[in-house]
Amino acid sequence: MFLAPTLSILVLMVAYPFLSLLYYSTLRFSVLRPLQGSKDVGLLNYTTFLADEAIWQRFIFTGQFVTATVVVQFLIGLTVAYAFSKDFRGREILFTVALLPMMLCPIVVGFLWRYMFNSEWGIMNYLVTQLGFAKVDWLGIADNALLAVVIADAWMWTPFVILLATAAFRGVPKDIREAADVDGASPAYQFFRVTLPLSMPILLIAFLLRLIDAFKQSDLFLAMTGGGPGSETETVSFRLSKIAFGYFYTGDASALAVILLVIIIGLSLILVRHLNRLRERQ
Repeated sequence: MFLAPTLSILVLMVAYPFLSLLYYSTLRFSVLRPLQGSKDVGLLNYTTFLADEAIWQRFIFTGQFVTATVVVQFLIGLTVAYAFSKDFRGREILFTVALLPMMLCPIVVGFLWRYMFNSEWGIMNYLVTQLGFAKVDWLGIADNALLAVVIADAWMWTPFVILLATAAFRGVPKDIREAADVDGASPAYQFFRVTLPLSMPILLIAFLLRLIDAFKQSDLFLAMTGGGPGSETETVSFRLSKIAFGYFYTGDASALAVILLVIIIGLSLILVRHLNRLRERQ
């Protein structure tokens, strides 16, 4: 009885929408034309997407974006977090300032960086010209646009990695660090052989959360590139939102959402299994 309210919320907020998603993915249906009814097409929506070369190109682009942005965020985040794990004057103030970007609205961040990457009067091209190089068409070329969005996404979400990684590093038992100091271990050895392995469970959770969120990223692409040039910077999530809320093809959008969900769940299960193995070893 005590669990009933929580279970009711889970059923209403998770189970029912998920089952509805599966149901609509087997229909030829549009919420914009409900009077026309729906037609049961079975797995046709799925097979259509899996046979569509354009969708596979969007999956490839999404994979490139996810890989680039998560790697950049963790390289920068772990470096900064290791510095914040040490005690120094003004650490709390700097730590608070470093976390500010992730508190902003993604669409606002997207427009902010769109102005900064403007090919004519953006500050990024100003810096490039000051270094003696020609102006760069940041958002008009697919590769440049990918780099620009990765920079914007990393600026916004690296603080999340810093937050969790700092907590993980500072959570390493003090006596273990002191024992490593007594044994004469170098700072690099302590980090890679002591601090990093003991922090790995939390870091894997941070990696999992960032991986899932990167797969769902569409706001920055909407604000910065609009999916262009052409449709070369459309992620799967961006394409999904266009099908669902631009064309109102509810059945097709539901099928694509299920495909994306299966991929994310598969990657998540691999990471969770690895996380469980780490916990067993510890």
